[in-house]
Amino acid sequence: DYVKLKEIVRNKNLAELHDVYGDVVAIARILESNRENGIRGNETDLIRRKMAFGSNTYQKPPPKGLIHFIVEAFKDTTILILLACAALSLAFGIREHGVGEGWYEGGSIFLAVFLVVAVSASSNFRQERQFDKLSKISNDIRIDVVRDGRRQKVSIFDAVVGDVVFLTIGDQVPADGLFIEGHSFQVDESSMTGESDHVDVDSVHNPFLLSGSKVADGYSQMLVISVGMNTAWGEMMSSITRDSNEQTPLQERLNGLTSSIGRVGLAVACLVLSVMLLRYFTGNTKNVDGTREFNGADKNLNDVFNSVLRLVSTAVTIVVVAIPEGLPLAVTLTLAYSMKRMMADQAMVRKLSACETMGSATVICTDKTGTLTLNQMKVTKFWIGYEEIQQEISRVIARDLIESFYQGVAFNTTGSIFKPKSGSLIEYSGSPTEKAILSWAVQDWGMDIEKLKKDYDILHVETFSSVKKRSGVLIRNKYNNFCYAHWKGAAEMVLAMCSCYFEISGEMKRISEDDRSKFENIIEGMAAGSLRCIAFAYKRMEPGESHSFAKDDKYTITEQELTLLGIVGMKDPCRPGASKAIRSCRNAGVDVKMITGDNLFTAKAIATECGILDPNQQVAVGEVIEGIEFRNYTPEERMLKVEDIRVMARSSPIDKLLMVQCLKQKGHVVAVTGDGTNDAPALKEADVGLSMGIQGTEVAKESSDIVILDDDFSSVATVLRWGRCVYNNIQKFIQFQLTVNAAALVINFIAAVSDGDVPLTTVQLLWVNLIMDTLGALALATERPTDELMLRPPVGRTEPLISNAMWRNLVAQALYQILILLTLQFKGKSIFHVKEEVKNTLIFNIFVLCQVFNEFNSRNIVKKNVFTGIHKSRLFLGIIAITLILQIVMVELLKNFADTVRLSFGQWGVCVGIASLTWPIGWIVKFVPLPSKPFLSYIRIFLHTSSRDAIR
Repeated sequence: DYVKLKEIVRNKNLAELHDVYGDVVAIARILESNRENGIRGNETDLIRRKMAFGSNTYQKPPPKGLIHFIVEAFKDTTILILLACAALSLAFGIREHGVGEGWYEGGSIFLAVFLVVAVSASSNFRQERQFDKLSKISNDIRIDVVRDGRRQKVSIFDAVVGDVVFLTIGDQVPADGLFIEGHSFQVDESSMTGESDHVDVDSVHNPFLLSGSKVADGYSQMLVISVGMNTAWGEMMSSITRDSNEQTPLQERLNGLTSSIGRVGLAVACLVLSVMLLRYFTGNTKNVDGTREFNGADKNLNDVFNSVLRLVSTAVTIVVVAIPEGLPLAVTLTLAYSMKRMMADQAMVRKLSACETMGSATVICTDKTGTLTLNQMKVTKFWIGYEEIQQEISRVIARDLIESFYQGVAFNTTGSIFKPKSGSLIEYSGSPTEKAILSWAVQDWGMDIEKLKKDYDILHVETFSSVKKRSGVLIRNKYNNFCYAHWKGAAEMVLAMCSCYFEISGEMKRISEDDRSKFENIIEGMAAGSLRCIAFAYKRMEPGESHSFAKDDKYTITEQELTLLGIVGMKDPCRPGASKAIRSCRNAGVDVKMITGDNLFTAKAIATECGILDPNQQVAVGEVIEGIEFRNYTPEERMLKVEDIRVMARSSPIDKLLMVQCLKQKGHVVAVTGDGTNDAPALKEADVGLSMGIQGTEVAKESSDIVILDDDFSSVATVLRWGRCVYNNIQKFIQFQLTVNAAALVINFIAAVSDGDVPLTTVQLLWVNLIMDTLGALALATERPTDELMLRPPVGRTEPLISNAMWRNLVAQALYQILILLTLQFKGKSIFHVKEEVKNTLIFNIFVLCQVFNEFNSRNIVKKNVFTGIHKSRLFLGIIAITLILQIVMVELLKNFADTVRLSFGQWGVCVGIASLTWPIGWIVKFVPLPSKPFLSYIRIFLHTSSRDAIR
């Protein structure tokens, strides 16, 4: 009964499992699986299993649809007020002028509001869909399974009941299942139970593995019993709704800026409304024919209500234009756009905030293996005693010594070998180091792993630890009961455990101090050639020798009095683009530090090859250190020396965490790469955690903000480039948006106070709002990164969002627009000899065209040439073209809708001419020198001085 079996596993009912089903071998047989070969795994078998037991997916709540975002957009207070004004205006307009003409003003506002809502909702909907797509990609974990005797990687979603899955440190348990075999196996079930203590799993006391758990230690094979919605993890995940409304720090800062500007806008709007109402009721406003608009008792109540409604509507529209709701939209657009592009550049963003934070990074702490190097290990040197073996191994080495090496390679590994029946090439799986050693032993030594497994039993395993830098195994010969302890790991650390060594003849000798020094020189020589040095050591124990056991009859592996078998040197070539990427980061003012577990000489050699250390310069004191040295510094010494360190060798995850903490305390914005489970604390502590997509464990990926899909440092440099692009695009848009806000507010305020009317109608203001909020955001927020971005110093933590250059540009442009439009408001009719409605159309047209031309100015905040690379920005040019076409339609065709009149070619020429002056103004103003202090700090100093003088 399958239902009963899955409930037993979920509830961890050991007694009932044994009573009803027996051991895991019997259960595998029931599920038509095999502990060695797994399931058949052909397409028919997989479909049959999915039909019978379900697939390894869970039902997620459906993503939010377009209707949801439209409803959300209509919840905005200002939109609701505008709709109310539109409804009242429509009702009174139809009542006064009939359906034929009375709907114009109210209908126009309705249409404009719906347009704003539609664009906003569709942008948010597209972003939601993109996040949903990225979420699916990030959840698609690759797992190791054995099918038809062959070990292979499949998607976690393709795991089926009966699969035999290989698990190692940092993996996520993909389904509910039973432990088959393994060593030192512990899981972290905190995501399921909330208990932080690691749980021991074995075949006797606790064979149960639950989906969603993480492997904390050891390695094992598991038999999948239930998948997807049949697991507690599946049920829990299906009830969780992902919140895509994650607010990044920049979005929060911009929300604060939006609120502040909104309050200013509200104050201005209230003031404008008060002034206009006062002027209206005191008879200071006139109709088109020149008569007083309000003349007391003679005035029709409907007309009064209509006029007041028009004034309220204008005031509300001023608030709408004043509130830069485009700022959060611009951030969302640029983040969504850059996330999509970064995915194509081999970087998957898990946390939105990392996009923008990466742009401010001042230090990158990177791993060596697989990030700066290709992680394609190959054994190139092999030493036994003092002799380097360069001939065919089996001819020169003693038979017993070869057998000892076979044991150390075959059993002290997390890799595996698959020999296809067809006679095609042997397949090796595991980490690059394990694969290199296994292929070397099989191809150069002729090792037969199947025969060895028949002759020996594994008693105990100590998995590789990034602290100890070694792994061990205790095995027993089935025929003579002799036990063998084998250790493999960092050469100098294994050497320290040895008291004897083997010569090539098989003779064992004691290690003297002189011998030890010679071995250290051999290791240093290989390391200086940028080889990774791995030593093998062992100890043979007589049957029943007591020190192979610990308390409670648990095995331990002796670490004393070992015999050195030999040392291998493995070459891991530098990635071709690593030195160029490091140079690019250096040019961008970002310091690159290498933190590696390899020894000092290997680390130095690779760092020189990659360009972290200069080959033409002597290494300064404190630039290259070991982790233990850094760990043993006092906190004060660490803070003093941390910025000078360029390479840290033989480091543990604790050293990496300490370095990140020190750099952050010094005010740096730190990005860290990591791939191991033990890197999780440093990845979380860093401002941006970058995990590796190929070598990274699931624990590391979950602790990180961005996953580097190809494990390449060049992709880290690309992420830095995109991060700067995000920050720069948002700054461009802020400059553009605030220019419009400032100009619109000042023009409307002065015109209302002095003339009793605003030059721009509700619909016209909503159209300007649409141009700058949505189309402007789309144009400026989707600019691609340029090489120039990587030549600027990093922004760091303390730089203000609105820089001095932005203040200079926006003040100059806003002043020009205010000056021109107020001149036209008061003197336009006499200057151009036109009627009131033509003058108002000219004002509206010039104001819009000023924004279009200023959009070009906003493309570069600092450089004078704003047209660099314009031919590559097709989206930008497309949006400019769309804006211009829509503006022509608004002015020339939608006269009743936009309250405009047709303009002659000459008048269009004047509008374009006046608006185009924003280009030379933008160019000239960039000659103005900038102060070193932030602009707002001078205002604070002035206010502080004024208040102090007032107190005196």
